[in-house]
Amino acid sequence: MRQAGRYQPEYRALRRERTLLDIVRDPALCAQVTVLPVRQLGVDAAILFSDIMVPLGPVGIDYTLEEHVGPVLARPVRDAADVRAIGRLVPHRDLPYVLESVARARELLGPTPLIAFAGAPFTLASYLVEGRPSRAHLATKGMMWERPALFRDLMARLADVAAAHLAAQVEAGAQAVQLFDSWAGTLSPAAYDEFVAPAVSAIFSALAPLGVPRIAFALGAGELLRRLRDAGADAVGVDWRVELATAGERVGPRTALQGNLDPALLLAPWSELERAARQALDQGVRHPGGFVFNLGHGVLPNTPPEVLARLVSLVHAYPVPAARPAPRAAPRAGDEERR
Repeated sequence: MRQAGRYQPEYRALRRERTLLDIVRDPALCAQVTVLPVRQLGVDAAILFSDIMVPLGPVGIDYTLEEHVGPVLARPVRDAADVRAIGRLVPHRDLPYVLESVARARELLGPTPLIAFAGAPFTLASYLVEGRPSRAHLATKGMMWERPALFRDLMARLADVAAAHLAAQVEAGAQAVQLFDSWAGTLSPAAYDEFVAPAVSAIFSALAPLGVPRIAFALGAGELLRRLRDAGADAVGVDWRVELATAGERVGPRTALQGNLDPALLLAPWSELERAARQALDQGVRHPGGFVFNLGHGVLPNTPPEVLARLVSLVHAYPVPAARPAPRAAPRAGDEERR
């Protein structure tokens, strides 16, 4: 999950003077914000500070990020001409500040890994077609069902953007990638299979030669965990709606799990937070595919930083059993054997 944000007094002070996109476009500042949670909390990896809309501006999408609303488009994507107008992302030309931010963050992090970040095609498509955040996604699903060829074209173009964006971050120094899908959980498994899985698979296949771990997270998508695995994810994020033991059964022993503490528990009494965290740890460490303790979604703005730091200390003190090797997986379509 994106770690830096409104729960940090330092970040709130910064945002009084700068917009989110101002920070993203200032490599020195973006790197500092990226590294801040590692220094403050002692977490074991950093995620590049960014927003899923960042690569869309250079490919022709005119949008603003409205406070307390989210992305708002000047002109929603509604027809074939709008889809054809979406250009090809050339990261070194279009997003040099992102790549410099990655390089600067790597220097500041030392041995701590950096995770690249991008929005998944369905979530991006939802913002583009709706024109702003939506709960029902009626325009998006309407295009999907009424004009399936057009929707597939849109998904393919957005997959190309995400793959190029992630690959460039890896080439700049990131050591893993995470594809973030806020709205895939609104789809049925059949709709995901037909309209979304091919685009996600294309992204992960394109990244396979880079040899870095590929993480997929889809909010509210417990029924899609197997599909995220089959699309090429080496690890799947799990929210609090699915127990980690159940998630492990769904993805099998060769895919790692990441999750799944409810962020709201960080506002609960410590006894409740500790109980839930230990339950997640107890289940997660038994999964033979590997486990990364994490929240099941982003940090809520009113979360006390000292509670996060105490949670990190609890996780670090947890007695992890001796690692058991997972069964060796046959290479998936589009993958190269990795040592």
